[in-house]
Amino acid sequence: MTATLEPAAPHADAGLATIPARIRDHATRDPARVCMREKRYGIWQDITWAAYWDNVQLVGHALVSLGVEPGDRVAVHSENRPEWLYADVGIVAVRAITMGLYPTNPATEVAYLLQDSGSKILIAEDQEQVDKALAVEADCPDLEWIVYLEPRGVREYDHPKLMDWQDFIERGRQHRGSDASLIDRRAADATDADIVTLIYTSGTTGPPKGAMLTGGNVAFAMETLVADGGFYNPPPTNDDVVLSYLPLCHVAERAATTWTNAQAGVTVHFAESIETVQANLKEVQPTLFFAVPRIWEKIYAGIHIKMNSASLLKKLTYGFGMKLATKIGDELVEREGNHSVKTRVLYAIGYPLVFRALRDRVGLRKVRAAGSGAAPIAPEVLRFFFGIGVIIYEIYGMTENCAVATVNRPGRVKLGSVGEPQPGIELKLDEETGEILTRHPAVFAGYWNKPDKTAETIDDDGWLHTGDVGEWVDGTHIKIVDRIKDIIITAGGKNISPSEIENSLKTSPFIKEAVVIGDKRPYLTALIGIEMDTVGDWAQRRKIPYTTFRDLAEKEEVLKLMQKAIADTNDRFARVENVRKFRMMPKELDHEDGELTATQKVKRSSMHDMFGHLVDDMYGNGTAYPGGDLVEVHTGERAASDDEDAEGAA
Repeated sequence: MTATLEPAAPHADAGLATIPARIRDHATRDPARVCMREKRYGIWQDITWAAYWDNVQLVGHALVSLGVEPGDRVAVHSENRPEWLYADVGIVAVRAITMGLYPTNPATEVAYLLQDSGSKILIAEDQEQVDKALAVEADCPDLEWIVYLEPRGVREYDHPKLMDWQDFIERGRQHRGSDASLIDRRAADATDADIVTLIYTSGTTGPPKGAMLTGGNVAFAMETLVADGGFYNPPPTNDDVVLSYLPLCHVAERAATTWTNAQAGVTVHFAESIETVQANLKEVQPTLFFAVPRIWEKIYAGIHIKMNSASLLKKLTYGFGMKLATKIGDELVEREGNHSVKTRVLYAIGYPLVFRALRDRVGLRKVRAAGSGAAPIAPEVLRFFFGIGVIIYEIYGMTENCAVATVNRPGRVKLGSVGEPQPGIELKLDEETGEILTRHPAVFAGYWNKPDKTAETIDDDGWLHTGDVGEWVDGTHIKIVDRIKDIIITAGGKNISPSEIENSLKTSPFIKEAVVIGDKRPYLTALIGIEMDTVGDWAQRRKIPYTTFRDLAEKEEVLKLMQKAIADTNDRFARVENVRKFRMMPKELDHEDGELTATQKVKRSSMHDMFGHLVDDMYGNGTAYPGGDLVEVHTGERAASDDEDAEGAA
């Protein structure tokens, strides 16, 4: 089946195709309006459209003064902050190419990304990022300048490639004074085919690849995701408020922050750090909020932690509210997100008693549109938020198609699906493999310097092969089964999607990571990583002493807790999909140790490298791991392989 839709009608301002042109238009029409806020010295500071556009011009002029030509790459290595946007848009304004790095990239990855992209200039946030760059700059022959934003700890460094941001901006001001028409000339020469950014893939199966996104790709994505409400629905307006906190080098945050701001004029607040997101959420109370599943799960788990330590009266009130929320959530799921008279009455009762205070405390009181994407999310988490009045619309896309693929729409939400195809795109499933294929103007230009990988991803007919297996739901919506490479085929020949089981396990507030194993094995097992904050709180309230992460994870009481959580998940799946044994991860997974990608996705190959002895122990009936029967999960019968299950069924 192929879903083919007519291209969306162009908007009145369709001529303002580039992001710099859109920023300039906002600055011309409404220069004094606030477009961004950042927190400095404990106070939210306003930034106007006029100031935004002025800084964009200064960055562009400064880059040209340093020898940047059209097509050159300029890297940005920073947390989310106004300078990220100034740099990104300024780079594009002079027809150069932005390449973003994750703040967590270690020096070895910084070296690879700078080398592979051939970046000429690096804009680094602070001493930490400057130190990484200086450690590898000798191996990056194309790198000519390192511009640092924060002088603290760096101003005393003596290195010929270092330049302070203020000096950089002053250089741009002087250049603008001598060549005021530069930006206009570069804009006149821009085409839809210009590469405007390299966004590197997460690298779960090999070295990251730089996806080349063009001006035409981004223009189509902005129209589809923002103007047509494909990212937030109803579409954003300049009255909306967003919180920027996910890495801006990721396509999802680029869409949620830069593109939404440029297209709709929303006001962006920059979170102080990823650790302060929940506190900043409460302060900002955004009207639009996009999050990856890990954030939604963290908010969900945090609510449970707070309620466990609340007073008896609050616990009773919360319990009553949750009964209402369960009824509301169940009915909204049945009605595809549409309220009935019953749900409206229940919500009217629950809102003043519980929901308003709860939503205010977690920063979601004013949210009118919420989205989840970049990874699968457990239906139980969505059902909970539905119940308290926050309808989360799952969105599906990837870097290679500018995040343009499918979305759940208001009143047409099918839980467990990632929605229906966006307007103006073609989408189909491969008849043999079930792989999702998309074709539309936002499909990327290919991988930087990797024509062979590009040819593997975009076929001769222009179809992008996403690598995700999907299936149609009621002929209209798409459900993601799993990544093709992650599908488990057991020794008994059963095809199993590990992500569905893993997501179900992670609905437990006590489980942060779950990696299901079983390819070519007789039954499924799992590596489990605890949610340290939640399990630590649980242990303290029960006066269970512990010292380290590993010590806590291997406590008998915690093993029993995990055993129950896994048994609960097993009840939701067929017997062949049951996890029979598990082992506890002895440490928190970390990007710098190579266990997670920069987007916090588990590298399955690293799991086998790091914890292969635990996997071998589960399948070798070993006794090296402490816990005995506590690390087996019984379902009322002895643990049997799926081969034995098949024989029994026959």
